[in-house]
Amino acid sequence: MSLDGRTALVTGGGGPLGRAFALALAGAGARVVLVGRGERALADAAARVAERGGEARTALCDVSDPASVGALAAELADEEVSLLVNNAGVAGPVRPLVDVEPQEWDEVFAVNVRGVYLMCRAFLPPLITAGRGDVVNVASVSGKRPLPNRTPYTASKMALLGLTRTLAGEAGPHGVAVNSLSPGPVRGPRMDRNFRLTAELTGCTVEEAERDFASRAALGRLVEEHEVASALLAMLAMPGLCGADIDLSAGMIAPA
Repeated sequence: MSLDGRTALVTGGGGPLGRAFALALAGAGARVVLVGRGERALADAAARVAERGGEARTALCDVSDPASVGALAAELADEEVSLLVNNAGVAGPVRPLVDVEPQEWDEVFAVNVRGVYLMCRAFLPPLITAGRGDVVNVASVSGKRPLPNRTPYTASKMALLGLTRTLAGEAGPHGVAVNSLSPGPVRGPRMDRNFRLTAELTGCTVEEAERDFASRAALGRLVEEHEVASALLAMLAMPGLCGADIDLSAGMIAPA
């Protein structure tokens, strides 16, 4: 597919998945704006896009902070963003709910839910005015099936699914498609961290924690970053898709 002439804004742009999204979007012809809190990580992602002949711009922003999001919108006033990818997210604690501190709970929801709300609030109006555009919220398969010891994260992703479906009903009549993409466990630093924490909590080895988690998927494996990025492009190639959630979990929601 071609995204020539379109500008895509990707939050969490300095992370592994954000970088994968950026490379895929730029490869399809889009100009990419990478947004995040880490200047060095954003610069590295932008450099990788440039190495492949793409065009990328970076901007610092804390998506959980209204003032920061407002400043970002002002900074990008010269950009005609027609594609918003809400990818920023935090994993949160790995422990039973009764051991989770209120501050930890709030931190997860601040980024995973509040951040999406603030970004949509800031960047959706121009799309509605233009009568076209796409919003893709990166949810998780964890928002659709139990994930022990990860209550804040799971609850936040379930909330994001509800936000997506409701917002689709509001924005769809104006020509703006709102959908969510729910990856399963994506191989990378975040899952490595979770496997280490699970091993510490349960007394198993890190390898056993990963093997047990992957066994819950029908394909018996983790999902790769480039597969999630390819799914994003596939969603954008389906013009009738709105209010939908695409599962890319190697069958993680299949019955265990």
